[in-house]
Amino acid sequence: MRIAIYGNTYQERHIGELVHFFDALCRQNVWVEVEESFYRYLCGVLPSPPVVNDIIRGSDFNAAIAISIGGDGTFLHTAQWVGDKQIPILGINTGHLGYLAATHMKDADEWIGRLLKGDYDIETRTLIEVEADCHLAEEIWPYALNEVAVLKQDTSSMIEMKARINGTSLAVYLADGLIVSTPTGSTGYNLSVSGPILEPSAPVWAVSPIAAHSLTMRPLVVRDDSVIAITTCSRSGAYRLSLDGRFLSLPAKSTVTLRKASFATRVIKRPGHHFTDTLRDKLMWGLDTR
Repeated sequence: MRIAIYGNTYQERHIGELVHFFDALCRQNVWVEVEESFYRYLCGVLPSPPVVNDIIRGSDFNAAIAISIGGDGTFLHTAQWVGDKQIPILGINTGHLGYLAATHMKDADEWIGRLLKGDYDIETRTLIEVEADCHLAEEIWPYALNEVAVLKQDTSSMIEMKARINGTSLAVYLADGLIVSTPTGSTGYNLSVSGPILEPSAPVWAVSPIAAHSLTMRPLVVRDDSVIAITTCSRSGAYRLSLDGRFLSLPAKSTVTLRKASFATRVIKRPGHHFTDTLRDKLMWGLDTR
């Protein structure tokens, strides 16, 4: 089996576990490829360089499985790295919450065995594709696994966002911003502004205003085959567009169009695992705190 590994460079608390992880892969005769910057980092912090079969430079690679080592942010970077290759991703959490990267390094031996036997489930997660009627920076990946957010610049003035859905006027939002979230991202930025939690496979998006001027402007759930166009006006002459935390500045009065991407991200999960298990574990739903 060919496995591609991507990770972040904040692993100092997990050095021993990383050594064990790469040793276990070697013992199982797994073909291991590691993203270049992560490999260089590992060479600097591990007692000796990990045994790998190849170093991946850029995103021109192929593998049966991709492994993300880090937190949820690293998982989002891994999803971008994988792109439209449809390679399923296993997230090993060495970060904080770990909603996407739900497996722990201490379970690495178990998961290596599961991967080799094919003993796992795959969830398909939709992405949002973004277009703009002005120039989008070529270096930005125009897709989001979690959310797309229209945000005000560093100013106290709110922005005006005229939203249309499938060519029909939806609303004019006067607010600090507007979030369009996938089900995957519904427990992230969307949740922090009181947006709804969505079941991961539900074919819907959540549209949630940030600090809306009118109390009648509430979060809205729409079908994910909808096309949403947002035209933004700002006193500062510009606003910010965020795709999973990747920011760029766009001129006022420009329009961004959001639609369901033609490909999806495939997430590896433990057999029989349900998203409600994650809600109880990560968000402590139903926990008696008395």
